[in-house]
Amino acid sequence: MEKTTHIDLGAAAERVARLAAAVEDERLGDPTPCPDYAVRELLAHLLGLSVAFRDAARKDFGPTTNTAPDSALPVLEDDWRTALPKALDELAAAWREPGAWEGDTQAGGIELPASVMGRIALDELVIHGWDLARATGREYEVGEAELASCEELLTPSDGSSGEEGFFGPVVPVPEDAPHLDRVIGLSGRDPGWRPA
Repeated sequence: MEKTTHIDLGAAAERVARLAAAVEDERLGDPTPCPDYAVRELLAHLLGLSVAFRDAARKDFGPTTNTAPDSALPVLEDDWRTALPKALDELAAAWREPGAWEGDTQAGGIELPASVMGRIALDELVIHGWDLARATGREYEVGEAELASCEELLTPSDGSSGEEGFFGPVVPVPEDAPHLDRVIGLSGRDPGWRPA
């Protein structure tokens, strides 16, 4: 059954903005849990997805919503320290607007019900926020309601473990592991990842 519950993305967006603000320039080349991304590419990806999902909420279709995220390695622009928090604020605000969660919309070149796309936007912020926190050695805490939404979105439809998940093969995590670790495993990441 399709969820139509509206979710406020503000806490997730603010959390990512705080993490990004703490990134020192000398850390931009550091590795992240995303194998193809250093911190700079992860930040560029966060900026791009914030704009894309903002426009998806607004049903403002064009290059920001119809381009696949893996079409090219994201490039971090010089103004990212002001552009990223602005885009994150606009993303959260856009999904609070009447109608944002209604009908169909598009992001990453994929068309889906807006009620699903909004949950994907939250998941992107939560998972990539974890990536950024882990890459830069920061603490990371996520609310239970956010984790529950992400878990439902990421859980394989047949309940199996190890099948191809949303972002890659599911990483097995003990059932008694912290909720965040279980969600991270569902995303195809190892919750124990640390920079080498």
